[in-house]
Amino acid sequence: MVPPFQRNWAFFLDLDGTFLDIAETPEAVSVSRSERSSLERLRSAAGGALALVSGRSLASIDELFAPLVLPAAGQNGAERRDAGGRRYQLRFPAEQLRPAAEGIRRFAARHPGLLVEDKGASVALHYRLAPRLAAAAHAAVREAAALLGDAVEVQGGKMVVEIKPTGCDKGKAIGQFMREAPFAGRIPVFLGDDATDEYGFRAVNRLGGHAVRVGAGPSAARWRLASPEAARAWLRAWLEHRKMGSEQLIGENCSDP
Repeated sequence: MVPPFQRNWAFFLDLDGTFLDIAETPEAVSVSRSERSSLERLRSAAGGALALVSGRSLASIDELFAPLVLPAAGQNGAERRDAGGRRYQLRFPAEQLRPAAEGIRRFAARHPGLLVEDKGASVALHYRLAPRLAAAAHAAVREAAALLGDAVEVQGGKMVVEIKPTGCDKGKAIGQFMREAPFAGRIPVFLGDDATDEYGFRAVNRLGGHAVRVGAGPSAARWRLASPEAARAWLRAWLEHRKMGSEQLIGENCSDP
């Protein structure tokens, strides 16, 4: 089910597996012209209150959506760009991650199918191409993280496990946006699909907004959509609602029965 549409929403969107279809590797993901156009129209209709909240780095987000530049939180909130274009970086000595990253790279080099993604303030090990190595991948990342003590934590996701700064998450990033224009005073709506998005779901619930899980699985989200395709259709339906000026139009055929 999905919540009834309202005009004063602020949108926060995860990318891979939520707004975008998942690919075998992060580099294989692409953005179509229609998807880029949908985001432009959504931002305009929401008065600018649209932000991307992703595990990807800001550089990766910008490369995907170029030439469109949107407010965004990258690396699960370790870096952020507000609606005015100002950038914020978590005070974290990223150079401390390098020994751990090298250990993860050496492990991946011994196992075909594993992919290391070094984002700067976080390091991810993807095993989508080698799912049989899930347990070994998690163990290797935990071992690498142990070198850094309490400064970092291990976060699992869909076919990925990563090291990230302790206390840095999507929920805090959403909270920061919600204290700023043009998000402040609106109702937050966050769409996500993975374990990292649960922080955002809980934050949005506390703020009296709408948390929408895309796909199956237990979640703190009250609402649910079946797939990224359904999520894109639901967002387009909100645009039509906004255009029509109706306060209570529910998008049909976009949610789980």
